[in-house]
Amino acid sequence: MAKWTAFPYAGAYQHDAKSVAREWAVLHAGDAEPLPADPAVLQAWVLFHNGAFHEAREAGLAAGGAGTTVAVKASCIYANYLEKKEKARLDLLLEAAQRAEQQAAAEPDNPNAWYWQGYALGRYSQGISVAKALAQGLGSKVKEALERTIALQPRHADAHVALGAFHAEVIDKVGTLIGGMTYGARKEAGLGMFQQALKLHPTSPIALIEYANGLVMLEGERKQKEATRLYEKAAALQARDAKERLEVELARVELEA
Repeated sequence: MAKWTAFPYAGAYQHDAKSVAREWAVLHAGDAEPLPADPAVLQAWVLFHNGAFHEAREAGLAAGGAGTTVAVKASCIYANYLEKKEKARLDLLLEAAQRAEQQAAAEPDNPNAWYWQGYALGRYSQGISVAKALAQGLGSKVKEALERTIALQPRHADAHVALGAFHAEVIDKVGTLIGGMTYGARKEAGLGMFQQALKLHPTSPIALIEYANGLVMLEGERKQKEATRLYEKAAALQARDAKERLEVELARVELEA
């Protein structure tokens, strides 16, 4: 595998096993992942929260089944924010989706096995174009995986964000009528998902960003001012780990643009 791009804010986060365990509920307010019992898996999460994504992936895989979630999450976040080559990014997302799918088959009651499958396929779909992904039948897989996540863990804020984005992107690409009839995408459902995500996790940078994007896709330019306000709120947040730092920086870059 090609060398991974380093986290650009190396050293900004100095979590250790004790601090990650102590701050677990805050660090995982978005994905509702349970605190791992295996010290090796916890150490993989320490690497993840500090921005050592490749090392986190390798440590997660080395820890066996219990480390799958951190390995997949590290791959997805790295692919989404840091991988510069499009083919490498798409390959990583597909590999992550396949690994998560295998995990869901082995652990059907694990919400994050379903979530990361839906997330990875969703980001992959954006990469190849949403319209092309829908034609390949990926839309239904994304929707089903995310709905399964929420059924298993109703407090999974990130799944609400991703499902809201699904509704918004489908409607934006194929329209309200076809989006609803063919893919089950509805404006009210999408907006409701974003709102619920922010109720569950009010200080989530990615929830604010995706809600802003979704508002413009679903409501048009008349919501541009509110979308900008959401971006400003995301950009002003104090990131608690490497993942949130990448999200906050994304908001700042978008505002400057």
